[in-house]
Order: sequence, then C-alpha cells, then structure tokens
Amino acid sequence: MSTHDTTRHATGQSQHCEQPYDGADCHCGSGSSKTLVAGAPRIALAGAPNAGKTSIYNALTGLHAKTGNYPGVTVQRSMGTCKVGGKTLTIEDLPGAYSLDPISPDEQIVHDVLTGTSTTVSAPDALVIVVDATTLQRGMNFIAEALALGLPTCLVVTMTDELSRRTGRLNVAALGQALGIPAVRVIGHRGVGMPDLRAQLAQVENWQRTPLPPPTDPDEITSWADSVLAAADYQAPQNDQITSAVDKVLLRPVPGTIVFFTIMFLFFQAIFTWAAPFQDAVEGGFGYLGGLVHNWLDESHPLIAGLLGDGLIGGVGSVLTFIPQIIIMFLIIAVLEGVGYMSRAAFLMDKVMSIAGLEGRAFVALLSSLACAIPGIMATRTLPSTKDRVATMLAAPLMTCSARLPVYVIMISLTVDGDAKVGPFGTRGVVMFALYLLGAVSAMAAAWVVKQLTDRGGVLLPFYMEMPPYRMPRLRTVLIMVWDACKGFLKKAGTIITLTTVILWVLLNVPMRSDAQFEAFCASDKQCAAIAAAVDKPESSTVKGDDGQVITDPEELGKLLDAQKTSYTMDNSWAAKGGKAVQPVFEPLGFDWRINVATLSSLAARETFVATLGQIAAAEDPEDPGAHLATMTYQKDTLTNKAGDQLFNPATIAAILVFFVYALQCMATAAAMRRETGTWKWPAIAYTYMFVTAWVMAALTRVIVAMLI
Repeated sequence: MSTHDTTRHATGQSQHCEQPYDGADCHCGSGSSKTLVAGAPRIALAGAPNAGKTSIYNALTGLHAKTGNYPGVTVQRSMGTCKVGGKTLTIEDLPGAYSLDPISPDEQIVHDVLTGTSTTVSAPDALVIVVDATTLQRGMNFIAEALALGLPTCLVVTMTDELSRRTGRLNVAALGQALGIPAVRVIGHRGVGMPDLRAQLAQVENWQRTPLPPPTDPDEITSWADSVLAAADYQAPQNDQITSAVDKVLLRPVPGTIVFFTIMFLFFQAIFTWAAPFQDAVEGGFGYLGGLVHNWLDESHPLIAGLLGDGLIGGVGSVLTFIPQIIIMFLIIAVLEGVGYMSRAAFLMDKVMSIAGLEGRAFVALLSSLACAIPGIMATRTLPSTKDRVATMLAAPLMTCSARLPVYVIMISLTVDGDAKVGPFGTRGVVMFALYLLGAVSAMAAAWVVKQLTDRGGVLLPFYMEMPPYRMPRLRTVLIMVWDACKGFLKKAGTIITLTTVILWVLLNVPMRSDAQFEAFCASDKQCAAIAAAVDKPESSTVKGDDGQVITDPEELGKLLDAQKTSYTMDNSWAAKGGKAVQPVFEPLGFDWRINVATLSSLAARETFVATLGQIAAAEDPEDPGAHLATMTYQKDTLTNKAGDQLFNPATIAAILVFFVYALQCMATAAAMRRETGTWKWPAIAYTYMFVTAWVMAALTRVIVAMLI
C-alpha cells in the first residue's frame, strides 16, 4: 500500500432528502432491477474503499454495480434482493468509509445509515463488515467503531489470496472468535466463500453482538487491535516486488507524467485506428437499410418511408455507427482499471490538481466524467470540502464525455483525411487527443477560477490514496464494464435520441409542401430547374455529379429531384424557422440553420447533434448520407461565407469542435448538479459560463483557422 499526503479542506455536511423513504432517497442511487420486498430484513455492507463490498453485493444480488480499485466508485446507496434459505433479504451496499467520524458526504451517508440518525432511513437490521486482509491492521479502527453500534454483525474478510501470495497469514475463524462475531473468508471475484456467506445470511437472526464492546479511546483501540490480531495469528503482507518496482517509475513526477500522457495519446489513436473498419461496416449497413426502406415505401407510403428511412434509420443509425468507438474506449478504460493504473493516475495527478487548488480525489471525479459527467458529479461526494465539490462539479462537464465522441469523430472525419499522419501517428487521433487535452486543461482552469471566487478558508486535512497491486484484469469484469457502457449508449439511442429524432423529423417536414408549391420554387431556382429539365430530357442533361461528369441516368436524376423536393420542404419547415431564428447568435461561428437545429437538439443529448445531421443528410441522400455531409453547401450568403461555399469547411468544423468542448449540451448533467447542490443556482451558472466560453472560443477558433487556410 502506498499513501500520499496533500492538503484538503473539510467543510460541509450531506443534505438529507425530505421525501419519504421508498427504497431510493438522496442517500440511495440506482436501486435494484429486481423488486425489493417490503418488510424483508435489511443487511448493510460497510467497510473501507476498495475492500470488495460491491463485488460481494453483485455476487449476492446478481446485479452489475460498478466496481473499481480506486476510491469514489461507490458514492451512493445501492439496494438489491438476495434469497437464501427460503427467506428474502434486502442487501444494501454503502459507500466506502475509513471511519464513522465523517469528513465527506459519502462518509456521512455511512454514518447516518448505520447509526440510524438519518431522517429518511432507519438503521439496518444487521451489518456485514467487509475488510481487506492485506490492510487489516488499519481496518481494525472501522471494525471497532462498527461493533460499538451494537448491531448483529458478521465479518467478511477479502483478499486473503493476495495476503497469502505476499507471504502474510491470517486465521479467519480465530479472528471471528476474538471479536465475538461470525467471520467468513470470501474472494468475491472467484466466488470463494460465497456459499459460507450465504449460509451465514440464512441465519442472520442468530448473529451475535460482540459480548465485550471494543474500547473507544484511540490508544486503547490500538492495544485492542494488536491483541485481536495476535489471537488471529495475523502477519501483515510484504510489499509486492513487481508493484514496488513499477511504481518507482510510474509514481515519479517526470517519468510518471510522460507515461500517463503517452497512454492517453495511444488511447485516442486506437479509437480511430481500430474502430475504422467496423464503423464503415456499420455505417454501410444503416445506409443500405435506409435505401431499402425508400425503395419499398416511397411510391406507396412516402411519409412512412421518410419517417423510417430518414428519421429513425438515418437519425438513430448515424449515432449507432459509433458503437465500435464506444466499445474500444471502454475496453481500454476497463483494462487500465483492472490492471490497477487508475489509482496511480489519481495519485500522480494530485500534484497537477493542486495547481487548481484541488486534491487528487477530485481527479477521480473528473476521470469518471470521461464516461459521463453525471457519475463524475456524484463522485464529488468523496470530497470533504463544499467549495471543492462545487469547483469540481462546475469543471466536470468540461471533461470530454463519451456523448461528445460521435460529434468529434464525425467532424474530424469530414476535415481530416484518414491517411494523414503526424510523424508515425494518425492525424485524426492527434486531433482527438488535442480536444480531450483541451477539455481537461479547461476543466482545471475553471476549477481554479471557482476556487478563487469561492475560497472561504477551511481546515486542511491529508489526502490518502491506496495503491492496489498490479494484476491481470479479470476478463469477466472487463466485459461487464464494456457491455454496461454499450447498453447505456443503446438505451439512450433507443429512448432520448429516438424520441428526439422523431420530433425533429416532424419539425423538418411540417408544414407539408404541395407539388404546386415545389414546382413554383423549382422554376425559380437555377439548380432545381436544371435537374427538372434533365429529368424530362435526360439526353439533354447539364447536371454534373460530384465527379464533374454530366449525369444522364434517369434514375439518378430522379433521385436528385427528390432530394431537391426534400431540401425545399426542410428549408421551409418549422425546424428551419427555429434554426434561422437563432442565426444571429451562431452566424459568427459559421453555423447555418441546419447546424443550429442540430446544436439546439443536442440540449437533450449531445449525440442528437449527429442524429440530426444524419437525418438531414439521409433525407437528401438515403444511400450515402455520410458522404452527402461533405458536399453540403451554404444556401445563402452569411457573415462568414458565400452561398455555394462548402458548409463543413475546416473553419466551421473547428468552430463546432471547440463549441462542443465547452458548451454544456446535456440537461441530465444539469439535473444531476441540481440534485447534488440542492439548488438551480449552480446549474444556471454552469450553463451560462460554459455557453459564453463556448461561443467566444469557437468564434476565435473559426477566425484563426480561416486565416490559416
């Protein structure tokens, strides 16, 4: 184990909910997917961070709550159902805590639940203390405090395999006898000891309370712990030689930082390089499906063809094409977590975080935001200082979450050739790394500013970080993490994104335009008139394709005329009116009404930006909407471009990318911030400062890029 001290502030206490307890209050996060049984005995799992509570919880309930080998993974109560010996039990997984004397909101949760001082949650019927055998000596303090509660208690000892591997020893049965409570040896990820634990749970009503309460004086607790460990024949483990040797490099400031940024750089290279062929296949599949729908239904049911082919397949399908990137991203993160590198990253970044006035634990929250800002905001519960929590919450949305990934990938792909290189590395991956780095640096800057504005002083406390030994990642754990990430992405695509795309399809096609209205428009538009004339007389066609060749094929000319009709309808739709209404705000960034509509739709979820553009492109070119994006042009003169100029030019794309680095385009994140702070003040501040920053930085970026090209 390695520890590190840095200063941290301890202020503030957790706020309790006012609503009645229904299985999920402010202390409780996501509940079980299984139905909780009213009146079932409630068994709480408590112990230090990384002791293995959540692994045991998952094994008992059959759920897949996230596990990790660094603090801040479990920051809320989770509840599930366990059936043993013909009886049903409610298992409650609590956040990790080193003591029942709380210094942070997550530790306050543990204190309130176990002591029964919560206004919404009663004390559990029994307690399972989970302790790591490799850090048992330090864990004796929590055991003493927990036993003093007087609850029926069972002790679960984990990591005994690691203890033995490092030449330590422990008699678990003797430990239980010395404490006066039942004790079970469990290795959660391998299922060792789980039958014994289930057997103990089946007779929970017979669990003993310790006959002799432990002392409360710190000096006496130390003597008591020594006597208990001696009775249990405990020998502490030796340092892991491999871990110690590697940490001599990875935990040193200079080489450790170089390794960290190298890993991150290769991470983004892999996202583009490995995913490219799979993404092309998925994109081609959705394009083929969209074309089939139009071929089948265009003549008989054109509205249904548009809704299915353009709205659902074109919109949602454009988002689902990024599944390969999501899989690769979370696969690499899961491997890094499983190896034990994430806690090293938090330790290493403690020095960097101190520049912003934060401690290393805040890095864990920011790191969690790479998946989604919501768990990152929730992870701020591990921070003892109120001002640190607020600063981290306001910074967390600037970390590039997975929802931004589709936006980044499609925009980068439109402006950077897939074969382009920066030295031996792909340019697309370099740009992606730069965007993630920009977000991280901006998050640090935002946290620093907030700390300067809100600093009210506080008590300085040391920051401790445990370093688990390096080990091979467990395949099942890795696969579960990747699957959960994909499942969450698919769920969002099947709910929020689907609903948004359907609404947008309606807005893009209402009011409907008659044939007479279209013919009048077509007669007045030079390009449309040329296509219409070519449809009537293909042999006299003057219409040229993207390759510069004159198109004479009647079928292709017919598709071009249909695209003109679709474009005319969308240009006069309610959505277009909304996009044009905000044009004065976004025009300096190079955005036209189509980009404006996509930007506004991304307030529901960032991925809908891609879905909206995909829907518009699919409506005009169902067979290859991705390629059509590259050929879109400005329809009218703007402050930045002339009519006929390429819409997605490098300057505009750069502005879009930078805008999405900074803009808070996620209502769920704002709701999470409101829930954690208890007020709409901070979400409003976050939206305001991030939008202003996004606009200013995007405008500057567009000007600079336009000058360079």
